[in-house]
Amino acid sequence: MKIDIKNIHIGFIIHQRVTELGIEVSRICNFLKCTEKEIERMYQSESIDAAILLRWSKLLEYDFFRLYTQYLILYAPPMAAASSKKKSTALPQFRKNIYTQEVIFFILELIQTQEKTKLQVINEYGIPKTTLYKWIQKYKK
Repeated sequence: MKIDIKNIHIGFIIHQRVTELGIEVSRICNFLKCTEKEIERMYQSESIDAAILLRWSKLLEYDFFRLYTQYLILYAPPMAAASSKKKSTALPQFRKNIYTQEVIFFILELIQTQEKTKLQVINEYGIPKTTLYKWIQKYKK
């Protein structure tokens, strides 16, 4: 089943990864220091505490946080020009316009399967036209 980045159900995705790897519940309980019942509740949960998600990521050797990063890249509105004045902060700063391979392939698949047109992709995700056409040229099959 294809993961819907727009509607992330992290418990379902974790359960899918556990199934793929065939990890026993007893090992999960030992690693996360919780009961089987708590594990089942996590599988049903749409969101999970960040510290617990980090432990799941380590156990299942999969970066679950990247799902949320991909969501931000694709669906978070770009900063308005008026608010682009840099404010001082102690937090690390990230560039939003860096697209991962996964995002590029996701966008190109939308176009290839005709789920979205090039114009829809440009408008909905805010990807510059020239960038999209460069991707199409570079990753032609």
